[in-house]
Amino acid sequence: MTEENYDSRKIDGRGLSKKVEEQVKQGVEQLKAEKGITPGLATILVGEDPASRMYVRLKHKACERVGIHAEDHNMPESTTQEELMERIRELNSREDIHGILLQLPLPGHLDDKSAMLAIDPAKDADGFHAYNMGKLLIGQEGLVPCTPKGVIRALEEYNVPIQGKHAVIVGHSNVVGKPMAAMLMNRNATVSVCHVFTDDLKKFTLDADILVVGTGVKHLIKADMVKEGAVIFDVGITEENGKVYGDVDFDNVVKKASLITPVPGGVGPMTIAILMEHVLTAAKNA
Repeated sequence: MTEENYDSRKIDGRGLSKKVEEQVKQGVEQLKAEKGITPGLATILVGEDPASRMYVRLKHKACERVGIHAEDHNMPESTTQEELMERIRELNSREDIHGILLQLPLPGHLDDKSAMLAIDPAKDADGFHAYNMGKLLIGQEGLVPCTPKGVIRALEEYNVPIQGKHAVIVGHSNVVGKPMAAMLMNRNATVSVCHVFTDDLKKFTLDADILVVGTGVKHLIKADMVKEGAVIFDVGITEENGKVYGDVDFDNVVKKASLITPVPGGVGPMTIAILMEHVLTAAKNA
């Protein structure tokens, strides 16, 4: 198979995110027309972390594309816990704001857990609130973490069977690994979750029909660690000398995978598109 032929194995996250955004845009227009409601998202960014600033900017650009009203609440590095909580309470009480997104990581002196818990679960655009995570665990998926939901959407879009398949997740973060495991179990996959303390990672990854990797370790997954025909989602990202790398050694692994996400242009755009969908859902529910 030549290089060109491998293109058909790439999961087109950008194309898929455009499709989701188009659906959201139509939904936003309909909500405005029928109920006079414009969905609103407030992002809270504490400090000046360049990566966080970039992520917030990308989210606001997506809001512009789909017609969602977006506000950027940029707070100084010196913000106290009480000031942050007060800002969250104020946004909770506003009827024109349907989604609240607290951009992580927060500066070290702030407690992100209590801040996340202070967000009204009905406005929890990121799906990280304990209430929404709990609902996910019992199979009632409402507002759920956006990245794993983007993976599920891609699996559905590419008609990849999930039921009865062995799904292996590498990385057990609250943002990707744990909610991903719950979503796959809700769809009757057999799920293994691996992490930094897993003995013999390769033994697990070699058996995966669906492999989701989110560790932030450049090229952790090599071609000899995946089985022929596996479907692979690379959620990790590492930056080196201005170039971005995933957790999967794409150029070699693509030769064995039946489907695989590139980095960049795979899971990232989908995550933001799902966030837009959540803000629309929250506005409808309100």
